[in-house]
Amino acid sequence: MIRVLFVCHGNICRSTMAQYVFQDMINERDLADSFYVDSAATSREEIGNPVHHGTRRKLKEVGIPCGDHRARQMCREEYDQFDYIIGMDSWNMRNISRIIGNGDPDGKVSKLLDFTDRKGQDIADPWYTGNFDETYRDVKEGCEALLEECLLRI
Repeated sequence: MIRVLFVCHGNICRSTMAQYVFQDMINERDLADSFYVDSAATSREEIGNPVHHGTRRKLKEVGIPCGDHRARQMCREEYDQFDYIIGMDSWNMRNISRIIGNGDPDGKVSKLLDFTDRKGQDIADPWYTGNFDETYRDVKEGCEALLEECLLRI
């Protein structure tokens, strides 16, 4: 089983969007039994809060089911529990490193767009931009490329 953790600042917009987009992609390919997908925050600001209404609205618009995930903070032990730890922007990456505290000896931590030809680029936070369409396009592109990478391991 391939275990994927998507991480952003608050775990209500980008990481949950990526979680549900990726889950939908693996469900469409009948691969749900081969993956475990979750999401988390680097901060404590939104803990317990539901998926942001803008993310819910965008997922509904594109026909992707959105579950009842509640924001939670990533913990150090998850480095050992997941195969991929996927941040959305440079700030997330710094905070993931702080949480992990041991660098990235197994090469598990990446930005989502690192799997595309846009390596190193950030996914804009719609909490600030209000642009859930742009965020969805970037998340979808990153998730498609990540899935192709994962399929090499199955």
